[in-house]
Formats: sequence, C-alpha cells, structure tokens
Amino acid sequence: MTIGSSYNYPSSAAKEAARTKRSADNKWAARFPNPPDLCFDYRALVEQKNGIATATDPQHRICIIGAGITGLTAARELYRCGFTHITLLEQSRRIGGRHLTVPGSKHSIASHTPFEMGAMRMPFFNQADEPPTDGRSMMAYYAKAFDLSTSDFANPGSQWVRSTGIFLREGSLGGESTPQMQIWKNEDGHTPPPGKELQEVYSKWKTFADRMTRHVAEVYASAKWETMWAAIVAKYESVSFRDLVSMPALQHWDERSPGDFGGMGMSAKESAIFYAIGIGDGSWGAFYDVCSIYPLRTAIFGFSSHLQLIHGRVDPMGDPLASPHLHSEAVFDSMELIFDSPRYVGLAALAECLLFMKTDETKKSFYEHCRDAKDGLLTDSSVTKLTKLANQKIRVHFDWKHSQPERLQQRFEDFDSVIMTLPSWLIETRIELENFTAQMLPFETINAYKTAHWETSCKVFAPLKKSFLSKNTNIPQAIVTDSFIHDVYTYRYNDTYSYDCILLSYTWEDDATKLASFTDRELVTKCAKELDRILMKCTNVQERISPYIGLDQAKVQRWMTDRNALGCAKLYRPGAYYDAVSLMKYNRDFGHHSGLYFSGESFSVDAGWTEPCFRGAVDAVIHICNKTAATFNGGFSMSDYPYYKTAT
Repeated sequence: MTIGSSYNYPSSAAKEAARTKRSADNKWAARFPNPPDLCFDYRALVEQKNGIATATDPQHRICIIGAGITGLTAARELYRCGFTHITLLEQSRRIGGRHLTVPGSKHSIASHTPFEMGAMRMPFFNQADEPPTDGRSMMAYYAKAFDLSTSDFANPGSQWVRSTGIFLREGSLGGESTPQMQIWKNEDGHTPPPGKELQEVYSKWKTFADRMTRHVAEVYASAKWETMWAAIVAKYESVSFRDLVSMPALQHWDERSPGDFGGMGMSAKESAIFYAIGIGDGSWGAFYDVCSIYPLRTAIFGFSSHLQLIHGRVDPMGDPLASPHLHSEAVFDSMELIFDSPRYVGLAALAECLLFMKTDETKKSFYEHCRDAKDGLLTDSSVTKLTKLANQKIRVHFDWKHSQPERLQQRFEDFDSVIMTLPSWLIETRIELENFTAQMLPFETINAYKTAHWETSCKVFAPLKKSFLSKNTNIPQAIVTDSFIHDVYTYRYNDTYSYDCILLSYTWEDDATKLASFTDRELVTKCAKELDRILMKCTNVQERISPYIGLDQAKVQRWMTDRNALGCAKLYRPGAYYDAVSLMKYNRDFGHHSGLYFSGESFSVDAGWTEPCFRGAVDAVIHICNKTAATFNGGFSMSDYPYYKTAT
C-alpha cells in the first residue's frame, strides 16, 4: 500500500543505464520497465498501421470464449487482420469481465464518481519523464487510441493524496501516551513516513528495491537479460514473500551471482508492520504466502509505478465524448438479445471502445461486423463442452439464453480455432474438454490451471460528499489500518460530478473471506462503524467520517462468489512459478496441433492486472496468424518472438 507507491521507474541511476529506445538490431525488443519473462514490445506490433498481420485465410473460423478484456482484444485484433468468421461467446449480459464499473443511475440527476468494483488503477509502463500514453504497454496504446482520460491514482502514501493516516496496533505504534493516527504527508513524493518504526521499514524496503531496480535496468533487454532473469527465478521461485521480507539483506550485489539480491532483513515486528502497509498498491499481508516472484515482478518491473485512474472516454467535465451507441436505449447482440449499453465512463470505457469503436483497417467496429454477420456476438451463452473432432475442428457446445432456464437452448457450432479466456476455475468446474489427446492437451497443463490459486477480494464503495475533499482538513484522505477494513481510499474525478467516491474497505484473501458471512448491508454498516471507531479513538483526529458518506447508495463486490469469475486474481504459491509459465507457453507448444489457445490473466504470471489480458490476447492472435500463414506486418516473423523459459 503505502511504501513505494510512487516509486520512480527507473530511478536516476537506472535511467542512465536503461534502454530508452529499442535495440537497433531488434525493433521488437521491449524497454525497461516492462514484464521480465518475455522481453517483447507488444505495442510495437499492434500499433502498426495495418495491425499485426494480414490474413490469407480470412474464412478460418474462430471462437472466443469470454467477452472480458482478453476476449474483446483478441476479437478486435483478429478483425483488424482481416479474419471475418469470428464468434465471441459471453455468459453474462454485459462485457468487460473483471473490469466492472458502477457509474450510478443512468437517469440520475445526481451523478457520482464511478465505482471500480474490479480493476481500478492501471500501469502504463511509462518512464518518469514521459506522459502515461507514451509508455510501452498495451494499456498505453489503447488509452491513446481511444482518447481515454486519465489522472494519477490517489494511492495512500503518494503525493497524489493530501495525507495518509496509518493506524496500526490500535494506535500504539508511534509510542504516544494516547492512541494516535500517524499522519503521512508526502507532497514531493520523496518524504518518508512518520515515526522511527515506519521509517525503518521504509528504509529496508527502499534499499532492497532501489538496488534490484538499478541492476535490472542496466541489463534489461540486453544479451545478458535472460541469464540474469533465470538466475533471479532460481533464487526466489521457491521463496515466499514472507520469507523474502525476513531474509538477511545483502550489503553488496555480486555480479558473479546476478540473481541474488538477498532479502529485506526485517525483524518479526517490522515484518508485521510491512504486512499491513505493503509495497505500493494495497495492503500486502494477504500475499505474504505467495511466491516472492509475484511481488518482485509487481514492484520492480513497473506494475506498481505511475498508476493511472481511468476517467473514461470523457471530456474534462466528465461528460462522455461523442461515441458509438452512447445514447442508445438498448444494444443487441447478434441474436437480438439485449446487453448493457455503453456509457464510456470509468474503466468500463476500455471494453466498450474495444467493441464499439471503428478500426482504421475495416472502417467498421467489431460490433458492427457482429451485427452484420449474425453470429459474431452471443451474450447470455454459457459454454459447457469443447469436443475435438476427427476433422480437427473443435465443436463448442453452449447453453443459449443461459440466464433464462425456461427458454434455455442447447446449441453447438464447429470452429477451426478456439481462444479460451475464462478464469481457470470456471474451465474446470463448468466446461468439459472431450477428445483432446495428451499430445494436444498434456496433463501437466490441465493440472497447472486446475491447481492455480485464485484470490478472493471484497470491495465496499460508496458516494462521498464533496465537502470531504474540499473542506475537511482533519481526517486523512487515505487511511491504512490493520483492522478488518484494511485500506480506505477517497478520490475525485472532477468538480462536476455531484459526489466523490470512497472505497470504504478493500480486502484480499483471508481478509476478504472473513467478511463473507455478512450481507452487503451488514457489511457496509459494519465498515462505517469500524472506521468511525478508529477515527474517534485517535486523539489527534476524533471526528466521524460516516456523515460524509452516502451509505444507502453503497455497493459491495465479492469476486469469489461472482458466477462469472470465481475469483479476482490468479496467483501462485512458492515452487509453482514454472507451472504458471508453462501455461503461457501452451499456445506456442501445442496450439497449432490442438486448435485451442489459452489467453489472459488465467494463463499469465501477472495476476490482478490488465496488461496480461492484452498480451495474452495478442499472443493468441500471433499464433493463429502463424498457423494460417497470415502475412505479418512490419517485417515481424516468429523468429522475432522470444520463448518463455521454464526449468531445465
């Protein structure tokens, strides 16, 4: 959460060494910061005038299961390539998946800041001296292409909040004679947290992160990078984050052991503090027992840096720009079923743009193509089985009008290729895979996605009176606690919305599970009472926050019980990193033979972010283009596409 939330990537030392341009002999190489496993610039491939490739077999029939960001991206990019027989199946009556924006009543006079019930803050992989949309990420590309408005996210501990209140150990952490909320003001982005104990934790984390960032940036995308990353993985893939925090710190990094950066050297008490305040984008206690590679990826390679709040495809007043179907009372899929119409507000605008915005290559949107094709987009359609046929096609069985049992129809269609984008637990519990041999779908792959660890998460959002951020100077703008509410965020999109927003409680894993027995109404009331109790107990605050909150309009999202998700983010335990990597390798190793392609966060190692959705989608498109002998654009060939490395 607080520690490192605005960490500058790359640091001044790293910036001198980091490659600010792609290698002259490989224009497809990524630059730092970027994910470490595949040093490849996906944006360079997709942002070309004619997209990834030009299809030579446009009739190749493709089914995409799931209309989340992964499915929508795959559909749009395949359509840009010239594929014309694409069917997108979605179980729910909305698009976007775990991008879930609640924008308030469509006809309400009193508008409020959108509630981002799923993903809410986006890394663009931009460096410190460039705007977010210049970052070398797919998110940066689409934000620029769709004119999405953004601002720096109000992370606790960052310069983007007026102050952060830290309440640990019932207010006793600072050693005061009465319970206190420690107040952190970090206007310049470099001010350490208050108090000796917090500063010790901050220093140990920052020393570790600075050293690793500096050396990684020097080598990233060079000929030495794969060796260095392999050494880092060998050192840390069997280590939990909890153990990394307490592992002895190194005094000096030794280039003869390039993967060894030691640990953070925290005591048990310091570790308990770090458990609550985390590294930069939320309390990390729930992640203490995951593989340490995951938080290292997040912290060092740009996922927690310069995070952006997506306002939507809107003007500075928050009003949507002229966009397709903005004022439509209803939109219909290819079978005339109604699904949620676009609002272009908040992060949901990204999914809406992917579907409804025209492409330069076709002069039509994928949605227009679907309406013309009559089978392009089917909502309320739950896939139940995939059958590999003797003619090498895949038969996709699905329940049409899934949400209406009395009208449900069992259907099937045959396809040449199928892109699976669902959370892996949905695949195991809902979809039968029939006639796929071990050469097409090895047991190791099935086991890897079956045993993946999916995190639960709970969010409690409510409208916030404008006076809180405009006039209140007593209660901190962001609050971090070791209470059951954990993290509290307040922020504003613009001055014109009638209300601002409070994320009253944001929890993960066990911290979210412990809230499962309460009804939504009970949980909202309980969170407000607990926050009031904390603030009133602190002798340097003693003011309730509940009068500022519209508790009757609060919304709760529990991702583990969402039937279209069964979890919020896929993580991996110590020792399971290579299983996760093996899922990313599947498309290249087996997709050509099986006709099945796994894409998205379920088959990535960067859980909880949107970037692996984009990259997984493009990966599937690359391999389908290669399978069908499409002509790649820009001189790209498969020899330019690096391989994922697994244990030897």
